[in-house]
Amino acid sequence: MIERIDNYIRDNQDQFVESLTALLRIASISTDKSAAAEMHEAASWVQQRLVACGFAAEIVETAGHPAVLGDSGPADGDGPTVLVYGHYDVQPVGDESLWHTPPFEATLRNGSIYARGAADDKGQVLTHIFAAEAWMKTAGKMPVRVKYLIEGEEEVGSANLGALIESRRKQLACDYVVLSDTAKFNSRTPAITYGTKGMVYKELNLTGPKQDLHSGSFGGTIANPGNVLANIVAGLKDHDQRVTIPGFYDNVRAISPEEQVAMDGLPFDEQVYLAMTGSPALDGEAGFSTLARRWVRPTLDVNGLFGGFMGEGASTIIPACMGAKVSMRIVPDQDPEKISAAFDSAVRALTPEGVGLEIKTHATAAAYVCPIDSPGIKAAAEAVEGGYGARPALIREGGTLPILPLFRQVLGANSIMMGFCEPDCNAHGPNEFFSLADLTNGTRSVARFLDRLAPR
Repeated sequence: MIERIDNYIRDNQDQFVESLTALLRIASISTDKSAAAEMHEAASWVQQRLVACGFAAEIVETAGHPAVLGDSGPADGDGPTVLVYGHYDVQPVGDESLWHTPPFEATLRNGSIYARGAADDKGQVLTHIFAAEAWMKTAGKMPVRVKYLIEGEEEVGSANLGALIESRRKQLACDYVVLSDTAKFNSRTPAITYGTKGMVYKELNLTGPKQDLHSGSFGGTIANPGNVLANIVAGLKDHDQRVTIPGFYDNVRAISPEEQVAMDGLPFDEQVYLAMTGSPALDGEAGFSTLARRWVRPTLDVNGLFGGFMGEGASTIIPACMGAKVSMRIVPDQDPEKISAAFDSAVRALTPEGVGLEIKTHATAAAYVCPIDSPGIKAAAEAVEGGYGARPALIREGGTLPILPLFRQVLGANSIMMGFCEPDCNAHGPNEFFSLADLTNGTRSVARFLDRLAPR
């Protein structure tokens, strides 16, 4: 049967590309308040495509943008139920002058399709829908029951997703959640991602004098919010790049021996990685490899500094206010609420009496990890190897997907991340692209994954 499925995918490649092009032309930018019509258009497009496969599908309104729910219906046998999660919303285009072709024209060149949302996440979502179509058109039925939850608010924090899942808990009940919103390990090596970091995101606002003051007349006599902010930020890490917040490392889960062996065996070239970043040198917590720093060690980073004089030339002032945005990526067993409180306490301890301090919390999310010996992970690895002709790397991800702990908490299901895009696909940046080879191989992999889960 898989050979027939592969033939269908091969024979319908042009039709798949045309369908992806049509979806990419819809400017479904979830952060744009003027794009409500486009958001509904994209949701309707996804819903109609699921119906065309022969599935029940509906558009569900939320307090924000709509979501699409679909269901293939019960399958033969007692195999597991899979819930496919994805999103049809996209990031803003940014500086359009940096795009080689218009971001919503979906242009084909060099074996890839270029458009906003090509890789994140429309192209990857459609690998799941195209695989389902291949099964239905070839076999007349699905090997296992597949449900779909395609939302429109992932790029703005999925604020209404929790309420939707809670209210539709029975309808969305599943054994596994599968999503494709991550990347391959490198251009030649596909990947199964089994873990993500959590996050605590903070904003610090320091206030001093009632207005900007002359640094010659007043310097050295009052606390300068800029100097204080520099001391606070510097005090959050030591010379070994370890976070100094008391208790920060207390509950960090060590990597298992099996994971360490898998990590050590990956074809990772630090110099290639360094060249990709454009930085002059690698840096990070002493005593750990680059991959360990990326995936299994918690981090703290300054994301922005603002305030004071930032114009051209010179202005010798003591600024009235200064600010910083700081994020911490946390790992399994670190409690985001405890880390948030510990951060606040540490910052207050570093702040002298001469300035006012306000701390805002923008986001907290837990880390997620799925056991690598899970039957679902094993089935996904076998499927991706069959789809790509190359054994996938088992990896973690340094980014954060708050939905994964949510799915586990509400639905009791582990999540499997099958990423098909290139690591440098320019997601969120100009000239985002998705390789047509990955569109095909990803679709083949999804088709095999469903087959591997079916009862024998």
